[in-house]
Amino acid sequence: MGHSICLTGHVFTADIEPLLRGHLDIERTERGLLPLRLPQWTRAQYADQRIEFVMTQPAGIRLVFRTAATAIELETLPTKGAYRGVPQQPDRLYDLVIDGEVVDQGTVPGGNLRLADMTLENLELIPGEPGVLRFDGLSAVDKTVEIWLPFAETTELVALRTDAPVRPVADTGRTVWLHHGSSISHGSNAERPTGIWPVVAARKAGVELVNLGFGGSALLDPFVARSIRDAKADVISLKLGINLTNGDLMRLRAFGPAVHGFLDTIREGHPDTPLLVISPIHCPIQEDTPGPVLPDFSTGALRFKAGGDPGEVPAGKLTLSVIRRELEAIVAARTDENLHYLDGRSLYGPEDFAEHPLPDDLHPGPETHVSMGERFAALPLLRS
Repeated sequence: MGHSICLTGHVFTADIEPLLRGHLDIERTERGLLPLRLPQWTRAQYADQRIEFVMTQPAGIRLVFRTAATAIELETLPTKGAYRGVPQQPDRLYDLVIDGEVVDQGTVPGGNLRLADMTLENLELIPGEPGVLRFDGLSAVDKTVEIWLPFAETTELVALRTDAPVRPVADTGRTVWLHHGSSISHGSNAERPTGIWPVVAARKAGVELVNLGFGGSALLDPFVARSIRDAKADVISLKLGINLTNGDLMRLRAFGPAVHGFLDTIREGHPDTPLLVISPIHCPIQEDTPGPVLPDFSTGALRFKAGGDPGEVPAGKLTLSVIRRELEAIVAARTDENLHYLDGRSLYGPEDFAEHPLPDDLHPGPETHVSMGERFAALPLLRS
């Protein structure tokens, strides 16, 4: 669809930057704006491309504005990921929300394609052209419009065009909830950007979300702690542990001090902010078996299995059972009346697994994302 303008009559082009919500930084590109979920300075502190991929994917990021427009076009340059030898995922969805209600969805065709092996080696970027997302037939009344960006496509924002003027929405003073977690918080296996469990929770509780869910990359990285320390937040939650086990990246000796250090850094900028540490949800393949977690194509579809030896747990290998025990003890040991612990199995436990198994043995399906979000929204943490 390229740069074609489908609107008829007078066309208004909005300044996108004041409309963005849920990001920590913005990179200015040749095409336009790239919203980022970590500050740009963090790039100097990691070599792993996975964190670069996930922090440029706009999970939880949205455009919010007031307008009487009946037609809206958002031109973007998406970068879509694919693994060699694995069927490419369909184009990811954008959600249109008007006055708080999800009313439509759409995709952007084309864009760049990033090819990689399952280990993220041998990367190849195949350049593409921007595409256009269009919503029309909207009511001509003044309304609040939100466009939630796709959670798993890097999205450069090129232009926003409408048939009526656009203006930013004033700060309403709503509670800002900053959440950090793994691929489950990022959105894996959710159907749409408003279906990710932190987004479900935020919308239900009426709070402003900053979603720092990073697929495969919730690893107690110090640069993430410093980013949270420096970000605006009224409440903070940290869903920790599963990436350390499925990546087999840490032993028990290092885990406790790393969690303490992560919390210490956040407290430098948020000394009294309500802070909730959440342990992993129920995941049978890793409850008592260490990582690494490996892809499994034996059924013809992508699933996962734990490849570690349970006999190594006494020597310090991590499992989800070990992590829950340690996180609860760490929170209890700290003299911090605003620090709390939540067992992740209260969001998704063995009884939920019996009714709604993890489709790929690692990530929850769409129904589970919704139920997790609804359960979390009912917690005192988000009650403003």
